[in-house]
Amino acid sequence: MDDEVGPGQLYEATYGVMENLMDKLKLLNFDGDFVRKNSLKAISRHYFAVSTNPGEQFFYFTSLTTWLLNLIGRPFDQPQEYDDPNATISNIIDELRKLNIAVDFAPAKLKSGAGEHVCYVLDKLANEALRQTNFKWKFPMFPTEEMEEEDEGMVEEEELVLNKLEDDIIEGGDDDDDDERNFLDLEDLQKSQKKSEHEESARPVEILESNIDPSDWKLEVERVQPSLKVHIRTDNKDWRAHVDQMHQHRDSITTSLTETKGQLDRLHDEIGRTLEKIQSREKFINNQLEYVLQEFRTLQDQLAETKEKYRQASGGVTERSRKLAEITEELDKIKQDMEERGTSMTDGAPLVKIKQSLTRLKTDITNMDIRIGVVRHVLLSAKMKERTDMQRDMNAPLPQLY
Repeated sequence: MDDEVGPGQLYEATYGVMENLMDKLKLLNFDGDFVRKNSLKAISRHYFAVSTNPGEQFFYFTSLTTWLLNLIGRPFDQPQEYDDPNATISNIIDELRKLNIAVDFAPAKLKSGAGEHVCYVLDKLANEALRQTNFKWKFPMFPTEEMEEEDEGMVEEEELVLNKLEDDIIEGGDDDDDDERNFLDLEDLQKSQKKSEHEESARPVEILESNIDPSDWKLEVERVQPSLKVHIRTDNKDWRAHVDQMHQHRDSITTSLTETKGQLDRLHDEIGRTLEKIQSREKFINNQLEYVLQEFRTLQDQLAETKEKYRQASGGVTERSRKLAEITEELDKIKQDMEERGTSMTDGAPLVKIKQSLTRLKTDITNMDIRIGVVRHVLLSAKMKERTDMQRDMNAPLPQLY
């Protein structure tokens, strides 16, 4: 299914297929087995041809598809109104492919519930359902009717010749108050005409001569003429009415086109003259402002150069600002270190601690010296005693040997 089709093909693919589909659904007892059984409303012959209510049409389409698939013999669950439409369309396309029905369009085409592709799917399923029910088309049986001869065509039937009913029409035309009596029924006229023709055929053939003055006849015709109106029952399906409407529309279009064409020609001339004036004014303004425009272009070039220089200078300033920030950060660190060192240098607590330590050291040294002196004295006393004892032993007399 190509999307680039003419209006005639599009009409045939939607309205034509839809009308054939409705005939096929009637053969499948669509009204009794589907509409009444499911308590659904009846649809028109072009229900799926044009999108009017996408939600309702999509639900009706899925329900009808389910019914046709079940007729074919393919079990398919009835979709609910709030089911996912994408999943429902996917299941329908799978069933179509199983039935060897060509699906050469996007699944999203069925989501609207109407259009060419919806009519195509339903028509194919209806054909398959008729095939499963062993339905066969038969040749049409035309009734034998006696065709009446026409004098000059179908249009001339509306122009009835009332030859033998002049007296009756004249008598009936005197009553002007009742408008309905001024109109004649076409069927009654045809019956009366057939009756008069039958009576005329029974009369002997002879030449009739009138003794009435022609001027009187003309006066009588002018008097009766308003009453000689034939009331034809119009039928909307009659092709003659459509032909008359087409002729009326064509005449109105021709008249409107003639008037509109003159207006459009005048409008075209006015627009052309206006455009010429605008072009001449534009040339004049360009000539007058040539020097100003040249100066404006020069200033624009200078402005562009200045902006470029400013951009380059802004780039250098940014780099120098970054370096200045780094140097400032290093300076702050150095100042912080100097402050810490100055604080530590002016603080007297360490000096006091050193003095206290020196005092303790001196005291310890004095005590140590005293102990060393005591130890030396004790050692000297021990040495002196040892020397004294040694001298005494040496000076002592030797014992006598007996």
